[in-house]
Amino acid sequence: MKKPAWRVTASAYAIDTPYLRLRKDTIELPDGTVIDDYFVRESRGFVIVFALTAGGEVVLVRQYKHGIGRVVLELPAGAIDDGETPAETAARELAEETGFTAASLESFGSFVVEPTNSDVLAHLFLARDAKRTGAQRLDVTEDIDVELVELDRLRSMLHDGSIDCIPHVGAIYIALDRLQGERASP
Repeated sequence: MKKPAWRVTASAYAIDTPYLRLRKDTIELPDGTVIDDYFVRESRGFVIVFALTAGGEVVLVRQYKHGIGRVVLELPAGAIDDGETPAETAARELAEETGFTAASLESFGSFVVEPTNSDVLAHLFLARDAKRTGAQRLDVTEDIDVELVELDRLRSMLHDGSIDCIPHVGAIYIALDRLQGERASP
């Protein structure tokens, strides 16, 4: 399918803060229909870090998320700051949220999060041989409990709903497949 000819006839920022940038477009569709208030969330994206210890445990974080109004269990993650690469963000967020650092950090893809009303990309990283090397350095809105989970238990946590934030669910499945492929290779 080729890209349809949507035409932006006007565009302005409805919200423009360090935490949220929301653009309001007026769109003319190929059939002439005009949509006056098509909102798009702009972002530098974010990272998700699958951190694996030498002992085969995965580093998880349990924290309150105000948007959903409840505590969630997920992988360490965070927004890319201005002037930062995704790899720099991954190392920073892992250390800040958990106090862990890793011997190596490998990118294993970037994925579209919500293409209908956002340009956000999630950049996934595998941190190998992660170990606690310092204290957490949390943002003012963060209160994070770090949990280590055996690698073999992680898939069942996805199935039973213990981990239910979809970008993290996807990242975990992709990381598990990658690790399984490495074990299967001669």
